[in-house]
Amino acid sequence: MSALLATLGLGAADWLWVALSVVLAYTVFGFGGFGAGVVGLPLIVHVLPLRTAVPTTLLLDLTFSLWLGLKARQLVERGELLRLAPWAVGGMAVGVLALTRVPEAWLVAVLGSFVTLYALHSLFGRAATAPVSPRWAVPTGLVGGVFTALFGTGGPVYTLYLARRIADTARLRASIGTLVFVAAVLRLALFSAGGLYTSVRLPLLALTLLPGAGLGFWLGSRLHARLPERQVRRLIWVLLVASGLSLLARASTGH
Repeated sequence: MSALLATLGLGAADWLWVALSVVLAYTVFGFGGFGAGVVGLPLIVHVLPLRTAVPTTLLLDLTFSLWLGLKARQLVERGELLRLAPWAVGGMAVGVLALTRVPEAWLVAVLGSFVTLYALHSLFGRAATAPVSPRWAVPTGLVGGVFTALFGTGGPVYTLYLARRIADTARLRASIGTLVFVAAVLRLALFSAGGLYTSVRLPLLALTLLPGAGLGFWLGSRLHARLPERQVRRLIWVLLVASGLSLLARASTGH
């Protein structure tokens, strides 16, 4: 194990922190069909550089979003996803460019701000239920695409829109899971073209984290049918506020 950790460039405590973050992130993903990035990445970047954490977690996203999408593929609202797709691709191209060129401290500050504001909105904002115009697919796709490429956190952005276009919760969960998978495939192509996978370290790290992601996904899938969703989500939002604020503190000190 020590030789493997040396190859990965991580100490045992750092790897354990990342592994536990992945378990928590994919428990949330298994529970709601999205959220692995917005939950896991703010924790992981405390010990891994952002440009290592994002491509690594992408490989995990591919595995489990594919499983969720295949499992519920008959429930997917394809028309809604096709409406979002071209704008999301454009946003992702911008996001990859920013990920490779913008200073990491700035990106960490953006991630901390996004996570904190999203969690506060989820905790205290009034849930809107009225359907929205399909024209909102344009800004949703662009903004969601940028955050998908930068941090793998586009799921919440897409969900804010799709929840007001798809009333059935099973169809909503299946559609979001499929969208996450398609976005992950596109991100993989863009990241590869951007030179983010030139080292074998990233796929090897993802491989060591795969069992933890699988455990979390299994737990979340079972908790989905057994626990009250509202209370679970409130706990997640509280944790995200703390995580987002810690990232903002880190960015402000330059560490």
